[in-house]
Amino acid sequence: MAAIKLNGVCKEYEGSGALAVEDVDLEIADGEFMVLVGPSGCGKSTLLRMIAGLEDVTYGEIAIGDRDVTDLEPRERDVAMVFQNYALYPHLSVRENIGFGLKLRKTAKAEMNERVERVARSLGLTEYLDRKPAQLSGGQRQRVAMGRAMVRQPAAYLMDEPLSNLDAKLRVAMRAELARLHEQLGVTTVYVTHDQVEAMTLGTRVAVLRGGLLQQCDTPETLFERPANAFVAGFIGSPAMNLMEAVVRDGAVVFGAESLALAPAVAERLGERELIVGVRPTDFVLAGPDVDPSLPRLRVVPDVVERLGSENHVLFGLDARQLDLDGRGGLTGERDAQLIGDARALLTARLEAGAPVAVGTPVELAVRRERLHFFSRESGERIDTAALAAV
Repeated sequence: MAAIKLNGVCKEYEGSGALAVEDVDLEIADGEFMVLVGPSGCGKSTLLRMIAGLEDVTYGEIAIGDRDVTDLEPRERDVAMVFQNYALYPHLSVRENIGFGLKLRKTAKAEMNERVERVARSLGLTEYLDRKPAQLSGGQRQRVAMGRAMVRQPAAYLMDEPLSNLDAKLRVAMRAELARLHEQLGVTTVYVTHDQVEAMTLGTRVAVLRGGLLQQCDTPETLFERPANAFVAGFIGSPAMNLMEAVVRDGAVVFGAESLALAPAVAERLGERELIVGVRPTDFVLAGPDVDPSLPRLRVVPDVVERLGSENHVLFGLDARQLDLDGRGGLTGERDAQLIGDARALLTARLEAGAPVAVGTPVELAVRRERLHFFSRESGERIDTAALAAV
């Protein structure tokens, strides 16, 4: 096992003039499960391939353990990679696929067989050892690909969206399998995904990237509760956080025609200014006699009600400007915020199953104001008011 350290890592493709990965500093602890997450094109797979040695580093340094591996060939880095497309040899059996790397290293036959059998047992593949990949399901093929990496006993595992080709039910099962294997093996793992639910359920820590820039790296809980900027706030969480342009004045946050009273200490901390306000869908409550009457309220008309069995998602419009986090630009520190022109903001509330809501029928929603999030209108950076919210 080994720690991995990235120091000012950049990647520029020749002739493009643009950085696919820009000045990334990241320390991955020995035995940690680090997830790299972000939208398509954010640089996460490029970063992983640089750690593996499959992409050259334009600037910066990469260390694995106590070795600088920046200029080493992939085979010299003592890492094992699991690819999205499995990359199995179709003419070889499962046994031969798992043991292929050991065979290349001229491992003794008895030792190779013992290690292949042990890995196959841990992955539930023993009865499939003599089958060819074409005779296996997608989930079984992915386990073979993981087995081929595990059998080498490397310093680190690098996984590039290994579950993206599986159906939803199988992905959930394989996530649990990956978590179990990491707990059992304790090997440093770097895992790339665009699926933030996958990132939150697997990662010891999660690194969020956008446009080649590292936005925040922290535990899943911290990313959800204290996002460093508006992009992380909108990307982490399902359904996504509702983000709108707002102004603070007269002790309230005002967005469009709506106004929510703030705790006095929060209003004082914010001052009178323009900003971005964020409300998680889980922080709306259907107003009723049992709900704290001091909570600010919104009267809304549902446009869509998604009944998911365990919960209801209620989508409703407000006359406010909504933050647009699609694409590369906007709220990454030096780029301008992007707001949807004069469009009506479409917000989501996540309510309990059985909540008496219907399309077109007005309802009153209370807002947990102590859980509102605020971000700079200019930079998108978090304005922290958590300690003051209950004052």
